[in-house]
Amino acid sequence: MPSAPAGTLYRGREGMWSWVAHRVTGVAIFFFLLVHVLDTSLVRVSPEAYNAVIGTYKNPIMGLGEAGLVAAVVFHAFNGIRLVLVDFWSRGTKYHRVMLWVVMGLFVVTMAGFLPRHLMNVFGG
Repeated sequence: MPSAPAGTLYRGREGMWSWVAHRVTGVAIFFFLLVHVLDTSLVRVSPEAYNAVIGTYKNPIMGLGEAGLVAAVVFHAFNGIRLVLVDFWSRGTKYHRVMLWVVMGLFVVTMAGFLPRHLMNVFGG
C-alpha cells in the first residue's frame, strides 16, 4: 500500500467528507437550537425584549442563514438515514458510496424545490 509523502495533505474519499459534513451540520444545528431556545425564553422574561430580538432577525442576511440552516438539516437528515443503513443493513458497506450519491441527489432536489421560493420571500420577489 503506497503511502503519501511526508507533509502532504490527506485527500479523503467520499466517506471521509460525508463524515466531516455530518459532524459540521450536527454542530451547526445544535448551536441554532441553543440560540433558538435562549431567544424564545425571552418571551417569558420580557415580551418587549423578545419582539426586539425577533425584529433583528427580519433581514436578508438572516434569510440566507435560514436557507443555510435548512440545507444543514436536509443533509444531516438524509445522511443520517444513510448511516443507519450502512450500520444496520447487511449490504450497507457494499453500497455506501452509491447511497452517498443518492443522498446528494435527494439533497439537490430538495434544495432546488426550497431555495427559489424561500429566496423570493427573503428578497421580496
